[in-house]
Amino acid sequence: MKKEVLILLTLCAGISLQAQEESREADSLRHAFGRQQVQNLAQKSTPYADTLDTGNPGVKVVLYNNGTYRYVKDPTLVAVDSVFTECWDTRAVNPYKEEPDPIPDRFSIWVVDTLDSYTCPYVVHPRSLFGYRHGRRHQGIDLPYPTGTPVAVAFDGKVRISDYVGGYGNLVVVRHANGLETFYGHLSKRNVESGDWVSAGDIIGLGGSTGRSTGPHLHFEVRYRGAAMDPAWLIDFETGTLRHRLIKIRSWYFNPNQRYVQNIDDEDEIFRTDEEDRLLAEEQAKKEAAARAAAEAAAMRYHTVRSGDTLSGIAKKYKTSVRELCRLNNIKETTVLQVGKRLRVR
Repeated sequence: MKKEVLILLTLCAGISLQAQEESREADSLRHAFGRQQVQNLAQKSTPYADTLDTGNPGVKVVLYNNGTYRYVKDPTLVAVDSVFTECWDTRAVNPYKEEPDPIPDRFSIWVVDTLDSYTCPYVVHPRSLFGYRHGRRHQGIDLPYPTGTPVAVAFDGKVRISDYVGGYGNLVVVRHANGLETFYGHLSKRNVESGDWVSAGDIIGLGGSTGRSTGPHLHFEVRYRGAAMDPAWLIDFETGTLRHRLIKIRSWYFNPNQRYVQNIDDEDEIFRTDEEDRLLAEEQAKKEAAARAAAEAAAMRYHTVRSGDTLSGIAKKYKTSVRELCRLNNIKETTVLQVGKRLRVR
């Protein structure tokens, strides 16, 4: 048995070093890795047999009774992390209102890594999207959700709110180690309490229609430091797929008029500065003006004046008016036409 444990520890240490190396290279791989899709990682819970240390004091190896193992963060260290202590309020929907620091123009967040998992709360076509609805801000999306259906938490984290909160009805808010918070509203029942630690896939409640609701559905929000963003930036609810392991966020994601943009060919298009946006807009305007000029030039037609031609006769031939001919050629109706002169007629 000791020999088997030693072999497993050696294997775990090697994998741990590899995971650390991958993390250091993450920024250089942000285009390929950050846009990589991640499948639903929910697994059934299995009783564990033992916990082993690794070379990293913040990481443990959990051995399960079925012969599998998994890396997990040391809960004693995670519990004192500032993300789970600062601005921690078990009642306020937005505990960051008094924070003076604005959200950065752009920043990166690891959504999941080798130590964090993910579960799609519900695979379904969203019914009501992020943005304004009936003149009111809709901070998340609504997922059709039959009453009594189990609601799974999307990511590992700690329950900040589990309470009946106004229009949300029965609400569970979970804060995650990356600073994001996910909201689960209109529940018929809450299965967790404030302060509980949860893993992706854990059932935190049952679907319902409590609070300001017109029927059974799950109201799902994603917030960062109190500011809501379109959850579709993170999750494709129609397939259950997580869109990013590493997401690059711009401050305008939190504008209620900004929804998820599909089929972005180049991630850099999202992360331009305002000055770059202005210069690109000017360049685009020049291209559009040139295109219009080219199209207009291609549509131009001319008539060479012959003996006996009159403006009225030419206008009739090309199905236009004398006034239009004068405008196009900057002449007057009394102008004497010269034989051989080219007149623009279109």
